[in-house]
Amino acid sequence: MRNFSTYLLVMFMIIFWIVRIIVSISAQLGKSFLGMTPMNEIFEMIILFATLLCLILVVKRKIVGALLYITLHAIYFGGDITTKLSLMANNEVLTISQNTEFIFSILGIILPLAVLLDLLLDKNRKNNPKDKKTDWFFNNEQFDRKLDDRADKNNYRTM
Repeated sequence: MRNFSTYLLVMFMIIFWIVRIIVSISAQLGKSFLGMTPMNEIFEMIILFATLLCLILVVKRKIVGALLYITLHAIYFGGDITTKLSLMANNEVLTISQNTEFIFSILGIILPLAVLLDLLLDKNRKNNPKDKKTDWFFNNEQFDRKLDDRADKNNYRTM
């Protein structure tokens, strides 16, 4: 994770994850957070735990994490976006809580899409993989052996 864009996206993933935790906890307490309530509480919990796995995979620069992240969020937030868009197409006015849910649902689709695009467009992900176990030795010239004129070039045989 060497790109500044990846650091920002991971921070936004964590912030969005924390907001969704607050929404879930407030729904369990019988209240709403900024007018938002979970659409499906069980699936919301599954997404919250799967997001932890996705965070780890995205930090390790694995495409599988971004694909899982976008799939889960598209399934969960995609239905809400289509219902809100159909309400707006019928010239119905959305309430403040519906508008807030709509905005967070759009963010729930845009953020995973941005994470996927960041991983797909990163050229250094496959070209220059880091191996911390050996790169410290091979990238340092101070550890290279240099032969000088005093080096022993005799091949002694042991009996």
